[in-house]
Amino acid sequence: MAKQDQNDDMAFTATNYRLLLIGMGITTLGYVLMSGGGNGDPNAFDAAEVFSARRITVAPIVVLIGYLFVVYAILKKTVRNEAGK
Repeated sequence: MAKQDQNDDMAFTATNYRLLLIGMGITTLGYVLMSGGGNGDPNAFDAAEVFSARRITVAPIVVLIGYLFVVYAILKKTVRNEAGK
């Protein structure tokens, strides 16, 4: 029987890891934008601070873009040079 070619290549390349780290950074930025708005006084409520456009619109969009970037980084297939094995 002929020995089958074994493919010992890694599943991710350096490009995949870089894209993954960028996506995680974007997601972290979205969560940082979403944080805050608290008040030290339990009897006071600042609706403008809690329900700001940054927290309820911009931050979730940034988090979604970050997650989509992470999925792209995982699914990205790099083209390898067959002659240079």
